[in-house]
Amino acid sequence: VELLIPQLQTLDDEGAQLELWELSKVFLDTLIEETKCQEVALKGFEPETLRVAHSKFPSLHHQKVKAIFPDAGAAALLKYRWKDAVFSFASLSDRKPVDSGDEMVVMIVPDYQMLEYVEKIASTLADDPPRPLIMWNPRLYSADVGVGFNVRQLRRYFLSTFTTVYHMRPMPFGAIFRCYPGLWKVFSDDKDRPNRYLLAKEYANRPDTEDIEMLFDNNEEQKSDEGQSLLDKAAGVFSSINRFMKSI
Repeated sequence: VELLIPQLQTLDDEGAQLELWELSKVFLDTLIEETKCQEVALKGFEPETLRVAHSKFPSLHHQKVKAIFPDAGAAALLKYRWKDAVFSFASLSDRKPVDSGDEMVVMIVPDYQMLEYVEKIASTLADDPPRPLIMWNPRLYSADVGVGFNVRQLRRYFLSTFTTVYHMRPMPFGAIFRCYPGLWKVFSDDKDRPNRYLLAKEYANRPDTEDIEMLFDNNEEQKSDEGQSLLDKAAGVFSSINRFMKSI
């Protein structure tokens, strides 16, 4: 699951971090609600009663979904903040982040620096019977790694084993979007209708930079954007985010 929005790409600011964590909780809660991947030992009680019982007697409620955060500090903080969470917490640095009772594991913003741990968890979950592993906004690519052999190997041997079920990436010219099982869609700004998009092309596989360049190669206005300042380009991306969110 990839929400490649500029505001979510940096974790340097504490406020941005909390916003990112809150969005991840929305995803986790929705996932659990839609998949019914939750076991409640107490039945016939009001939700508030169940929450109180769970807070005082955790053993009464077995959580099937495990959320794994980048570090132990984040996991501890969020476990304290989200006392009513219907999923369990762990971090990539834990000695044993995955238990036998975990039926579904969600990695929240896994970082490329912890790739070895990510791969070990994936290998553990692949054992018989296999269990689902979801990566939410993975940060397994980095400019620090480069675009050489290591990244190619990473894409080929690990990330290629995943299916992108949701992807949204606003761009200055429009947006790239996918919702499984649909195709990858590239949208362009509709010059005749403000705040609207036109479907430029669909792809069976994730379009790369070369695909995008070829698609818009004859767009004279796109070429003229090369003279824009960085501030103008950034403003264009944020404007694109707002328009695309309204469109979908």
